Amino acid sequence: MWVVRFSDKQLEVVRAVLRSEEHRGPALEGALEALDLARWDDLPEAQLPWAELEAEASKQGVSQADVIWDRSGRHDEPAVPPIATKTRVKRKGKQAA
Repeated sequence: MWVVRFSDKQLEVVRAVLRSEEHRGPALEGALEALDLARWDDLPEAQLPWAELEAEASKQGVSQADVIWDRSGRHDEPAVPPIATKTRVKRKGKQAA
């Protein structure tokens, strides 16, 4: 992963170059999306929904960081797969503990 700083004008030029490509594959589309999201740190009003993250983390039995990681990766599955509960089978002549 690369980290770079662009002036506003440079950012406009890079976006224009990427958009001018006729055949944009997943890599270029991802780069354009990243450039569109690159200004997130300039938004002081932007906040994470902590109450929602804490509730989801508690429900899954994981940390808030795990939930954020899952959301940033856009995974539909939970951070930790649910643990299947085993049902006890009563056998003839024996009682289940």
